[in-house]
Amino acid sequence: MNYALIRKNDIANGTGVRVSLFVSGCRHRCKGCFNREAWNFDYGKPFGEAEIEEILSACDRPYIEGLSLLGGEPFEPENRSELIRLCRRFRERFPDKTVWCYTGFTLETELLAEDRAETDGGKKNSCNEERKNALELLSLIDVLVDGRFIEELKSPALLFRGSSNQRIIDVKATLATGITTWLPGKWERSMGTGNIYEG
Repeated sequence: MNYALIRKNDIANGTGVRVSLFVSGCRHRCKGCFNREAWNFDYGKPFGEAEIEEILSACDRPYIEGLSLLGGEPFEPENRSELIRLCRRFRERFPDKTVWCYTGFTLETELLAEDRAETDGGKKNSCNEERKNALELLSLIDVLVDGRFIEELKSPALLFRGSSNQRIIDVKATLATGITTWLPGKWERSMGTGNIYEG
């Protein structure tokens, strides 16, 4: 896996002050994407043990609320294994901090969907392994902002998401109940007043 950027004081991609990792590689290619250079899987630098330690060290400050994963696309199959490794280590060291993840995939129809593998055994096994990795990565995440960015639905009133089709999902509650649950909170602002109201 390659990564584009590690941002150590980020207030735009989740609640509080966060450390954000922008991974490389994305097949969604959304119109109006702010990070087009990171579509390329070869963009940036290789991600490894040194980068994991850099991220964990940056998170080890009392004012850091957690880790955010962005892209590119964190849930591309090529990126899942390294992010699982990072999130496992993060969980061990910071059990009280949160992980936010931004994905262009939709939770129910893509990340949690039943296998659509063809009857070919090798292909089915490959799909099963990919689904297993997706589910493990999901289990390590607290909040998922899902859905492709749609430029026509972009609004400056939105908090922590680019377009109004995207949802801020409480992953733990969703996995526990089987019902997609928004993270409690106020995720839009009244334009011109600075006031925030529940969307």
